[in-house]
Amino acid sequence: MMQKQTEGTAMDFDTSTLKFNEAGLIPAIAQDATTGEVLMMAWMNAQAVTQTLETGRVTYWSRSRQSFWIKGDTSGHVQELVELRIDCDRDCLLVKVHQTGAACHTGRRSCFYTLVENGAERITLDVMDDE
Repeated sequence: MMQKQTEGTAMDFDTSTLKFNEAGLIPAIAQDATTGEVLMMAWMNAQAVTQTLETGRVTYWSRSRQSFWIKGDTSGHVQELVELRIDCDRDCLLVKVHQTGAACHTGRRSCFYTLVENGAERITLDVMDDE
């Protein structure tokens, strides 16, 4: 049973209190800590959460490669952790970051660049120029 908390109280964090799916993963939404822009969604397992908190470099779990993915290691588009938040159901994370370059593998600032409006899709972000 979760300890009842009020605003401003603190307790030790334990990844086992998070609600992971049947694959041992939890969705993590990356948001720009300065602008509030939603950048991407990826998955973390308990070890990725711990590694992110310990290193300050956001680490995800790649379902396709079945391995850890430290954002920016190959692309240079690093995500530095500013804060990690847990939603009320403890089944989703919000990772506030300082983003270097594109967050999306398509080269765009955000993965959420396709707008559905009036029954049509429209691209709202261009690919970023290399910095």
